[in-house]
Amino acid sequence: MRIAVEGCMHGDLDNVYSTLRYLEEVENTKIDLLICCGDFQAVRNKKDLESLNVPPKYKSMNSFWKYYSGQEVAPFPTIFIGGNHEASNYLWELYYGGWAAPNIYFLGFAGVVKFGNIRIGGLSGIYNERHYHLGHYERPPYNERDIRSVYHVREYDVHKLMQVEEPIDIFLSHDWPCGITDHGNWKELVRYKPFFEKEIQERTLGSKAAAELLEKLKPSYWFSAHLHCKFAALVQHGEVGQVTKFLALDKCLPGRKFLQIVEIETVPGPYEIQYDEEWLAITRKFNSIFPLTIHRANLGGAQVDMQDCRDWVRSRLLTRGAKPFEFVQTVPCYDPSQSASNSCFSGYHRNPQTELLLQFLELPYLLDNTLESRDPTHSPMSLISREDYNEDIPIDDMDEMEELAEINDGETKNE
Repeated sequence: MRIAVEGCMHGDLDNVYSTLRYLEEVENTKIDLLICCGDFQAVRNKKDLESLNVPPKYKSMNSFWKYYSGQEVAPFPTIFIGGNHEASNYLWELYYGGWAAPNIYFLGFAGVVKFGNIRIGGLSGIYNERHYHLGHYERPPYNERDIRSVYHVREYDVHKLMQVEEPIDIFLSHDWPCGITDHGNWKELVRYKPFFEKEIQERTLGSKAAAELLEKLKPSYWFSAHLHCKFAALVQHGEVGQVTKFLALDKCLPGRKFLQIVEIETVPGPYEIQYDEEWLAITRKFNSIFPLTIHRANLGGAQVDMQDCRDWVRSRLLTRGAKPFEFVQTVPCYDPSQSASNSCFSGYHRNPQTELLLQFLELPYLLDNTLESRDPTHSPMSLISREDYNEDIPIDDMDEMEELAEINDGETKNE
């Protein structure tokens, strides 16, 4: 199986797909799957741009809308996770994972799927200690604070991934696991990105949550993006334990190292994306403690026996099959022929894929539950000191010259 791995997509699907087609032609080979490590920017229309946390000059439709509308079809099965620059309103519709467009599958805020007999897991977003222990209190339409926190990794999603016991072949995170630089040539990295050295020395570069998952899951491969550079590492788990091959990639720009082809031994194809039995069982067990306010999840409150969940899910999959529910458009798509916005709608849209999955698992739909989530007496700011939450901290995803300028002004990568 030949898998193409891409760093930050930034909505530039046309260029990535054309690059892969070119590689297939010149190398006379076939690519079976494309994996994207975040900042995918699944922007369907101009309304979605309101949920995309980037400076106004970067708010562009790019090319995802063509695939959402059906004007174009992804030439390769594509799996992606979320980063810190996403159409967060759309990804919230697909919190549990699902087709963002035909042949383009979002892993969810946390998730595991199968592709052939390869298990692929992932964690969307970036780590921010201020919000890690909070619940998913943000709801679209997002205010100025929530648009900058909705993509922060939450303990609840990490806890679910920590329950995975069966081997993971590939794991995806947007930001790097904290401490990963210990296992690669960090001196070469800081020659290219000198402003990383202080954080490497202080062990603050990367995600503590991802580091915990790396230690627990020990996947064969771990792919990341976010820091806009290529970096490889080899993690030995124990003296004679399993080895994880880590690779981070750049964003999709000419001359940048944003793409890598990996070959994995597996059974012959054809391959398709399928639900993972263990992950559906974990989802079923822990949905009862899904934290939908600022309050921390009661992680010990899920009383359902895991083996009972596995047996129940297995019987359901045997009856229905493991193929994900079909893609459904939920909002009008961008139409470049119309000068005015064709997105004259508002509010939250339930995604039929999510509804069908929850019905299949016999779970209630909770994503539009707003009880307490916007209650000013329960504002997340009441849990965070003003010194810890600087609304003026710039976001970290900019052109190279702007990145360097922001570093000189005290840029942080945790916003």
